[in-house]
Formats: sequence, structure tokens, C-alpha cells
Amino acid sequence: MQHLCSLSRGREPAFGREACGLPRSLAEKPSPSGDGVFTIATGKPVTASEAEKIGLIDAIAEGDLAEEAIALAQKAASEPLRTPLAQRAPLMVEDGAAFEAAAAKIEAKAGQQNAPRVAVRAVRNALDLPAEAALAAEREAFLALKADPQSSALRHVFFAERATTRIERLRTVRPRILKEVGVIGGGTMGAGIAAACLLAGYSVTMVERDSEAAAAGEGRVKSVLDGSLKRGLISASRHASLLAEFSASDGYDALSGTDLAVEAVFENMDVKKEVFAKLDVHARPDSVLATNTSYLDVNEIANSSACPGRVIGLHFFSPAHIMKPLEIVVSDAASDEILATGVAFAKSLKKIPVLAGVCNGFIANRIMSAYRREAECMLEDGALPWEVDAAMTEFGLPMGLFQMQDLAGLDISWAMRKQQAATRDQDQRYVDIGDKLCEMGRFGRKSGRGYYLYGETGKATPDPEVEALILSESARKGIVRQRMTRSDIMARILEAMQTEGAAILDEGIARCGDDIDVVMINAYGFPRWKGGPMFMKGQESELHRKRHE
Repeated sequence: MQHLCSLSRGREPAFGREACGLPRSLAEKPSPSGDGVFTIATGKPVTASEAEKIGLIDAIAEGDLAEEAIALAQKAASEPLRTPLAQRAPLMVEDGAAFEAAAAKIEAKAGQQNAPRVAVRAVRNALDLPAEAALAAEREAFLALKADPQSSALRHVFFAERATTRIERLRTVRPRILKEVGVIGGGTMGAGIAAACLLAGYSVTMVERDSEAAAAGEGRVKSVLDGSLKRGLISASRHASLLAEFSASDGYDALSGTDLAVEAVFENMDVKKEVFAKLDVHARPDSVLATNTSYLDVNEIANSSACPGRVIGLHFFSPAHIMKPLEIVVSDAASDEILATGVAFAKSLKKIPVLAGVCNGFIANRIMSAYRREAECMLEDGALPWEVDAAMTEFGLPMGLFQMQDLAGLDISWAMRKQQAATRDQDQRYVDIGDKLCEMGRFGRKSGRGYYLYGETGKATPDPEVEALILSESARKGIVRQRMTRSDIMARILEAMQTEGAAILDEGIARCGDDIDVVMINAYGFPRWKGGPMFMKGQESELHRKRHE
């Protein structure tokens, strides 16, 4: 066993001798570094070449895996026995400053998550303690983490993400083979979708309303690919080949050969129906047609097509080439083959597909709208935007709701509210603070003022003008403001999430609570180590049951 060694083929993930407690000899073993502690504490996967570089594996097989593994084992058998574990001295760090900087960054980013900090401590122990003592401490830490509620939540998410499309309806259905994808719309979303498809190996044709818009869309796609090149995610040769697989046009006849066409135009029903009418004429009769709508009725869009059975919703999240979730909205007429093809397409893009029924906002945006309304009500009831945002980031969300709205642009949601004004439930409480901010020309970061004030540095700072507006609105409506703690704020936000989630389940919009958790974690940054809002609700119910047994 002492000569057990490891080998990986090409770029496949590798589990090496290091994980088995059989490291290279001390002379060979690389010293811990900033990169190493990032890999250990974050769980970020590494390629085989990276694993070889840091000593996780011994070699990479370029030819026959079995033959090269045998040769490697025979070579190891002829070498002297390695230093017994008990005799190993603490490791040395070549660049202590880099290690400490990496460790500090991980610990700061961890927030309330326990595992990254414990992993950093385990690496420190390897530097400060003899091997046996370090391993004993690591074992004790592992057992503590295993029993931690965060571990249960993370396991829940791990399995939930892998079960989102395991449904009987698709068990024996074969998806179509897709090679060419059409994208209608070259804005931020359309460009992101096009880039995601290119990076997944598809040929992409983009269509815009005129040549100028097509050129602008092409520029956005190129900018996304340029960013991937700059970050080292793709090589210069691949960058060139991806651009060669992309074309932009101002005519729908360019889509005549596409296997799948994704509409990503302005969020307006009439505009989208116009697009599908043109697709009926110009797209192949057997091609899959998809809408990227965020809120609109996919059944209505599908029924506007000459063949509703080939229409589904593919709701990407922005930026589409980065964000993992993809809501597959199942229209009433969608065929099993079209649905299976949508699922396979999502997976080919390395997305996490989640099936959703037809309703306003589907799963993620419907829940987000619910807790946004609750947060806006809290402004009138006693909280301020920066207090709500602080409660949310302390909970573990990456950004507060009002900072997020400022980033997206307040005018976008304002336009939607004006569009929905005629059909709004008049009995539902309506907070018009956001409307008044837009009337004041406060559209968020892009205008330098929104819920926050943004100076030359772009840093969000509380604005007395916004506070005065909020206080005046409370007084105008006769609301006596009450002080709210951060826990009070998060309790109301969580209740709004969970109540809307329960309604979504009752209506059959989501298959199960697990799917809701997956979407909220991946779309809106709900803390993974908390398991999702529905998981938390289940845990609370179980705790309540045990207390009363």
C-alpha cells in the first residue's frame, strides 16, 4: 500500500495519492500556496494538469490508461519506501504572505459558512503541527462538520440539483440532436445566450431588427468571448474558431437552417408574438422554438404560433453565459420530445434545468416579486433600504434587494409596474416609493442616484433625501413606524419566500420544494449552506414537531 500511486487521463478530474494520505516524498512535495488553500477551502474542481502541478496526482496518461498505470506502479515499487507518516515534519510555506492573503480572503468571504474556515484551519495545522496531530485535528473537524446542520443543507442541495429533471414523462423520450441555434435579439440577454451556445459548441445565428442593431449585437457577443479569452478560459485559437461559428443578420431568413431558435427580445407580448409569427414563416417546420420571457404567459405565446407543440420557455438568468439556472417553462401544448430536447440543451450548456409551469414570473421571479413587495412594505412600516440590505447580506445573500434594484435600474421595474397597473389587484397593498424615486430621476447606479447615492467611486451610501421620502410616505398613509431588527427583517422576507413557494407548489408550478430551493440558490444567491427557503421551512416544521412530541 505504501507504493500506491495515482494517474489521470487527459483533463479528467482526478483523486490522487494525496487524498489517500500517501503524499509524494518531502523533496518532491510542493509547498502550500495561496492557490492551494483556495482549492481546498472552496472545493473548486481542478484539472488533471493542475492536480499534477500541486502534487495531488503523480502523472497524466496520454495513451492507454491501464498500461501507463501499471508502468507507474512498477516504477514506484522499485523506489525506496517513503517517509512514514508519523515521522513527517510540519510543512514549510515558500510564500507566507500569499498564503495569509488567500486565507484571509476565504475567511472573509465565508461569512456564516463554517466549512471554509475549518478547511483553512486544517491547512494551518499541516504547517504548524506534526503530521499525526494535524490529521487527528482534521478528523475531529470533519466529524464536527458532518454533524453540522450546514452539512445537511449542503447535501440536500447537492442531490436536489441532480434530480430536477428526473420525471416519468421524459424517462424513455429521446431528445433531438441540435447543432445550429438561432437567437433573436442582440441585447445583453441575447448576446449572453449566444455566447453560452457558442461556448457549448453550437453554431449561432443572431437576428436583429436592422443592420445597425445586428452589428451592435455582434459586438456584444464578441465582448463576452473577449472576456473569456482575457480570463484564460479559452485559448486564442478557440476564440477565433468560436467567432467563425457566429453570424449576425437583420433578416429572419438567416434562421432557415437552425435546429432551435431562442427569442430574447423586449418583454412585451405583442413584440414577442410578432417574432413568433416571423419564425413560423422563416424557421424550419421541425425546429424547436423557445421564448426567454421572464414573466409573460408562455401558453399565450405558444398559441400564437402555427405549431404550439414545438414552443417552450427557456428562461435564462443574466448574465446568461455565466448564471447556472435555466427555467424550462412547460407550455400546455409542448410535446414530450420538445421538452426532452430543451432539457438536453440546458445540460449541454452546463446549466441546471428546472421545470416550471406557466404563471407570472414562473418560480424564481414570482418568489422574488413576493419578497420584494414585502421589503417595500417594510420601508413604510419602519425599515430603511440600507437596513433591509444589511439584514440580507448578514443572512448570507450576496447583495441586498435595494442595492440589486439600483444595479438593475429602477426604471425597468417601473415600466413593468406601469404596464401592469390596469390589471393590478386593487386590494393588494401597493408601495409607490420606487415610482416616486423614478419620477425624481433616480434610476439607480446608472444615474448616480436610486435608493442609494453613488459618488465618484461608485460606492453605495445612504441618502437623507431617500430617508425623508420614506418617512413622508409613512406619515401620508398614517403608518406608525416601528423599529425593526435584522432578524425581524429576515423573518418577514423568509416568510414571504416560503408563503409564495407554498402557493407555487399548490398550483403545480413547481414539481417539489427541492426545485424551488435549487432555483433560489442559483438564481438569487440564497445561501447554499442554509439549503433554500423550502428546506428551512421543513427543518423548522420538523424542529417544532420534535419539541411537541
